[in-house]
Amino acid sequence: MDYKLVYNFFKKICFSFIFFDICGRFRHLRNYFPDELGKISDYDFHDNGKIEKYCPIVGSKNKCETEAYKINAGCLWLLEQNIVNRISDLSKDQAKAFIMYIMIWLIYMLNLKKDKNINYLKDFYEANIKDNSHYTNCKKGNIDCSNSLKNKLGYNNFKEIIKENEYFMNMDMNIISNFYDAFKSLCNMYIEYDASSPDCNQISQDANEFAEKYKKLNDDSNNTDGSSHSQILSILSNDYDNFKKKYNNDQYCKSLSLPTIEKKKNIVKSSEKMIEQISEVASSSSSIANKLIIALSIFAAIPIFWGFSYKVTNKELKNITFKYYFNYIYVNVNKKIIRFLTFYISIRYLDFGKELKNNI
Repeated sequence: MDYKLVYNFFKKICFSFIFFDICGRFRHLRNYFPDELGKISDYDFHDNGKIEKYCPIVGSKNKCETEAYKINAGCLWLLEQNIVNRISDLSKDQAKAFIMYIMIWLIYMLNLKKDKNINYLKDFYEANIKDNSHYTNCKKGNIDCSNSLKNKLGYNNFKEIIKENEYFMNMDMNIISNFYDAFKSLCNMYIEYDASSPDCNQISQDANEFAEKYKKLNDDSNNTDGSSHSQILSILSNDYDNFKKKYNNDQYCKSLSLPTIEKKKNIVKSSEKMIEQISEVASSSSSIANKLIIALSIFAAIPIFWGFSYKVTNKELKNITFKYYFNYIYVNVNKKIIRFLTFYISIRYLDFGKELKNNI
């Protein structure tokens, strides 16, 4: 028996279940805190489990009275439900991916529920995360989970994780919103497929929507190798590919195939491009400079050489001098330069020897 194959098979099944559960948490939160403008929930925000514990104390109880407070409480609830409560079940890569999705949700909601004091994630970080004990202490009930978080991700708390991913701090909120839309379509596929009677047409529609949104993000000019943009796309594409494999293997919806997403190839970092260009220019300039120095050296040496040759009366010595001098030139200078110099010398210095001899 190929135990590695069996392990990978069950690993994919477990991941599919975990991702489905994660998506379920996001959908559950949307029921209490809609992610669409103008949509009103039928439920009281504070009735969502124990989410009110993340709200500020107002009078004798915790209450989130502003949209910013609700967003903050929602973010902490998602971290608790998706990371803290299942920290021992997640791989390092899964935990990082799910934290990234939570941060995308956070930025999307900040962009949706406008606050005059918050334009970027860094503004929200300073106001709600930096000194918030819920972000600086990892608690699973009354048990400290900082060690588990440290062992799994290398961080003591969620504040450190958010601070480490500073590339989110200054990213365009509109671009992040596009990532959230793609993630939402991906989640809709997982949730619909795991229903008791999956709607194949709906899954196909969600997949096409995801592929369209992915292509738009993939073609974006910000998608350069190693950028945060490309890293998020990589995680989205991996999760889509995992779903597609499960979908194709199960063959529940045989008549409807899912689209293939194309990943950008041969992406070059803009900084690397610049370095290559600078190197090429430097190399070219160096080559030109070397040739120019040699050419100038020849021009400087010609008057001396001609003067010396006219003072020498020994014909054999003149021949030896000419021979070694021009051999040196051929060794060190491009032949094209020699042709140019020969032509130039024949015009410019044709009568130089006679004038020099008459003046001696």
